[in-house]
Amino acid sequence: MPKVKIIFPTVMLFSALTLAATSAVAQSELPAAKVSFETTSIAAGIGFSWGNGKLKFNGKDYGFSIDGVTFIDVGVGKASAAGAVYNLAELAKFEGHYVAAEASVSFGGGVGGMSLRNSNGVVMHLSSVSQGARLQLGSSGMSIKLWLPPRKG
Repeated sequence: MPKVKIIFPTVMLFSALTLAATSAVAQSELPAAKVSFETTSIAAGIGFSWGNGKLKFNGKDYGFSIDGVTFIDVGVGKASAAGAVYNLAELAKFEGHYVAAEASVSFGGGVGGMSLRNSNGVVMHLSSVSQGARLQLGSSGMSIKLWLPPRKG
C-alpha cells in the first residue's frame, strides 16, 4: 500500500502539469470550434474505446467517429465529453490522432477533464462525465475521422 500512496500523487502531479502546460497555450486565444462526443470503452491492461461525436465549426455541424487506445487501463465504461477546440483554421486539420497523458479513476460516475493535441497542432480542452468502474494510469490516444458532408447547425 505505501507504493500506491507514492505513485498516485506523482502521477496526478505529472498529469496536472501536462494539462496546465497545454491549457496555457490555448487560453491566449478564442476557441475555433466546439466539440461533443460519447464513447464506450473496455480494458484489461490495454483498453479500447469507440464512439461518435459532433464538431461545430464555422456555423456547420460535422459528425465524426472515434477509435481509441489506452495503456495501463482496467474496466468498462461509457463517457460523454464536450469542450472547446483551438488552433483549428481548416476543417481537414481536425482529423487525425490525438494524444493525452493522464491518470484517472472512476467508480459509478465521475467528472473529469483532459486536453488532447493532434499532430496538426489542434488542441481540445474537454470536460467529461463517465459511468462504470475504471482505473487508468497510462497514456491514451484517439483517432478522429470526419463524416462528410456537413449539416447546417
